[in-house]
Amino acid sequence: MIRRAFDVAVAGSVLVLTAPLLTAAAVAIKLTSRGPVLYRQTRAGLHGHRFEVVKLRTMVKGAEFIGAGMAVEEGDARITRVGALLRRTSIDELPNLWNVLRGEMSVIGPRPTLPEQIEAYDERQRRRLEVKPGITGWAQVNGWRGETPEVSWMENRIRFDLEYIRRWTLLWDLKIILLTVVGRKKNQNAY
Repeated sequence: MIRRAFDVAVAGSVLVLTAPLLTAAAVAIKLTSRGPVLYRQTRAGLHGHRFEVVKLRTMVKGAEFIGAGMAVEEGDARITRVGALLRRTSIDELPNLWNVLRGEMSVIGPRPTLPEQIEAYDERQRRRLEVKPGITGWAQVNGWRGETPEVSWMENRIRFDLEYIRRWTLLWDLKIILLTVVGRKKNQNAY
């Protein structure tokens, strides 16, 4: 109950405070590219249950059917000019707060995963699904980009997520929020 109250208080407050910014972003998206302002995508949440994550659209309409599909590469030509700014500042993620208010996500937790990805998870990796997915998390504030020949960026991300789940405290959530606001290392491989 404490976690849910925390999520609702943070999500509601941030939505109210950022309403003018979200409005300006929506107008900029509409004026500079064709298609809807919001982008919805099916993701796997708590225990693998599917839901539609909501974001501001940062790519050309139908981008998931063009080029690299769901993967987004650095300098991807499908990203609009406004979209590049929204991604760099993480403003595109603010509509995820609606998912938090609806109870599908939490403010802090592993990023929601594509359903196709969890089909390939082993038992250890499936533990990511023991908590609600979050807007930000321990993996995000730590960069989770350190790909080596032995370990993929995805495995590094999962390692940070499982550490978060194992060691969770409300104080740690506050630390993650602070690190998110102060500045995080953002992974360009995110989709």
